[in-house]
Amino acid sequence: MALPQLIPSPSSSSSLHHKPSFNPNLLPYPLNPNPNFLSTPLLRRQRHRSSSLKCSASSFSERHHTNSKSDDVVELPLFPLPLVLFPGAILPLQIFEFRYRMMTHSLLQTDLRFGVIYSDAVSGTADVGCVGEVVKHERLVDDRFFLICKGQERFRVTDLVRTKPYLVAEVKWLEDRPSGDGEEDLDAMSTEVESYMKDVIRLSNRLGGKPEKEVQDLRRNLFPTPFSFFVGSTFEGAPREQQALLELEDTAARLKREKETLRNTLNYLTAASAVKDVFPSSSSS
Repeated sequence: MALPQLIPSPSSSSSLHHKPSFNPNLLPYPLNPNPNFLSTPLLRRQRHRSSSLKCSASSFSERHHTNSKSDDVVELPLFPLPLVLFPGAILPLQIFEFRYRMMTHSLLQTDLRFGVIYSDAVSGTADVGCVGEVVKHERLVDDRFFLICKGQERFRVTDLVRTKPYLVAEVKWLEDRPSGDGEEDLDAMSTEVESYMKDVIRLSNRLGGKPEKEVQDLRRNLFPTPFSFFVGSTFEGAPREQQALLELEDTAARLKREKETLRNTLNYLTAASAVKDVFPSSSSS
């Protein structure tokens, strides 16, 4: 199915250089690891793109090379990827590069946790990432690995410990702070965002020739903060917008930004649907 173009809010559009899309196929939220994810397009994309990743100290800004260390800083191996992992999301990976096979061997003997951090050739390596915890793994005869990982805590890199054979950094954990406006109704905001998501999925299905049926419950009893992470994880194809959402430390601000993006996308789909109704033959050609 051709996915609709994601229309970001004006405040974020200047930072986007990809053709973003909202991916209804990520719904409902995969709360439990599923081995079928090994055959998803995400894994196939990783197979083609992982070999081109470059990890070096020059990927990070100079502020990461400091000597100060506080009690709440921990060391974490890092895996730069051209994607953004959110807390609660499932990430399938194929590990074939030698240094990351070394990292995987170490992880499987320790706590199974590493940092996934967004990196691309234009913007470099991000400061903020998300812990990926290995919840399922398969070792192949040629020492490659298939991994199923689940997003956990967010972190900010404070210092680069080493770059070889793979990146290791000191990080501090990130948590959402209370909104500046104490009267924000996060549950109501989440319900509104969910409503926009349902409308986007419904119109997307219609434009794709699929039957219009009632979209199931998307929140699945998630509290507002994890729900906001789930919404961000569906903005596939717009990694810089996803990174901006991941870095926000305010649930209300994240939900507002997601609402604006979904509303713009819905307006676009509504117009496309109207054109299809008026010119049905041209839309199918």
